[in-house]
Amino acid sequence: MKELNRLLNEIGISKVRLSKYLGVSRQMLYNYLALNSLEEWPKEKKLKVLDLLEVSSEDEFKNIIVDSNYITSIEKKISEGVKVSTNRGEILSDLKGFNRKEQEILSDIINLLKEKLSSDKTKKTYNAYVYLYHYIQSMDTTDELKYILAYMSKSLGFTDPLEFVFNQDKQFIFESIMFSAMNLYNNGGASRNKISESHKRFVEDINHKKEEKLSRTQELNTAKIQALKELGYTEINEKNAKEVLEKIAEIQSRKV
Repeated sequence: MKELNRLLNEIGISKVRLSKYLGVSRQMLYNYLALNSLEEWPKEKKLKVLDLLEVSSEDEFKNIIVDSNYITSIEKKISEGVKVSTNRGEILSDLKGFNRKEQEILSDIINLLKEKLSSDKTKKTYNAYVYLYHYIQSMDTTDELKYILAYMSKSLGFTDPLEFVFNQDKQFIFESIMFSAMNLYNNGGASRNKISESHKRFVEDINHKKEEKLSRTQELNTAKIQALKELGYTEINEKNAKEVLEKIAEIQSRKV
């Protein structure tokens, strides 16, 4: 990997341009470059690098002579590759209202998700991303989900532990509780037998919330049917939606 880094420096290829050429995030490229050999890279990415540098194996890196013709050839390849990658990402760059930093983080996230999924052989990554999708969907309604992200970013060393970008008091309390809980978990102080009752209450609480949600849904559906009947309609549409919703609210108020 030292030879590859040397070549990149001699040719003048930045990590940013190479990551765009390979279609991966900058962090993912740094992870690749930290490996011992190009053979440890995903096959697709390895072949793209070999093709870019015009060799058939990593052993040939030391024989490459970097002159003006070679640099021109590599520059042409990487420029064309970055252009293709950019065209594929037009859905991001053309979105109005997103500034440069927002576009970069969206691009990095999508490239990272794509990279992880492409190498997923067990479907564990896919299942994790399904949960991540549910997580993102719920963040606007549950502040604690944001606090969890902040806690993990801090504990993994990406963010200063005294940075509070959300509600400082609530975030401080939440992080302190999380730290205590994670210590208990990691140090073996919470066996399955000891916390089985707590998990049982956790399951019961979720089931109770589901029952409440189902009950509210059924109640609303009943009120909707009654409202349509009283108004003489058979369905809700754009023309009668306001009138029907007002009638539903009236019907529900009768039960108070």
